[in-house]
Amino acid sequence: MGNMQNMMRQAKKMQKDLENAQKELNASTFTGTSAQDMVTATFTGERKLTELNIKPEAIDPDDPDMVADLVLEAVNNGLAAVEKATQSKMGKYTRGMGF
Repeated sequence: MGNMQNMMRQAKKMQKDLENAQKELNASTFTGTSAQDMVTATFTGERKLTELNIKPEAIDPDDPDMVADLVLEAVNNGLAAVEKATQSKMGKYTRGMGF
């Protein structure tokens, strides 16, 4: 019976640690940039875009696709940074659990 209680204590501690790690991650900010920092995209740990900055020189009226490409690059880099941090912080809790 004591072994079961010990397992329950460990599970509760792991749950609390997981919740704390998630809160810390959610409170963090992550920035993705495009080539030459023409566009920056800032995200929360919850993958919410909070800021998007486009330098005026990135906007070429003769090439609107360029600014779109720069925005996509910055957004994808920002989301990749969130994912990397999530895997780093949460991976130790979810390895082998199929998450």
